[in-house]
Amino acid sequence: MAEKTQDPEEYVTVAEFIEPVFAQMAKGALESAGIECFLEGEHGNSLLNAAFWAQLQVHQKDEEAAREILDAADVSDDASAAEERASDSQAPQIDNQDDPA
Repeated sequence: MAEKTQDPEEYVTVAEFIEPVFAQMAKGALESAGIECFLEGEHGNSLLNAAFWAQLQVHQKDEEAAREILDAADVSDDASAAEERASDSQAPQIDNQDDPA
């Protein structure tokens, strides 16, 4: 039985984003490094926020380098970070300035 070889030109997802600004920053970081990439589903966010995640995709041969660049650039937008931002924005603000304590 022959082994299936991986096509280095095949696209793989290296990151997912719910916030379009983070997706564009990550894409820009990779393009600046000369890595061809594109965002799958980037326009879905404008239709129904949080329903579609943009997936940053690169050629399989560039996956390792892309992940290193993204780690160094710190443009992550994973689900836990998105949930944390959402809960922070919905949390009531406590004003302790008038508290005599």
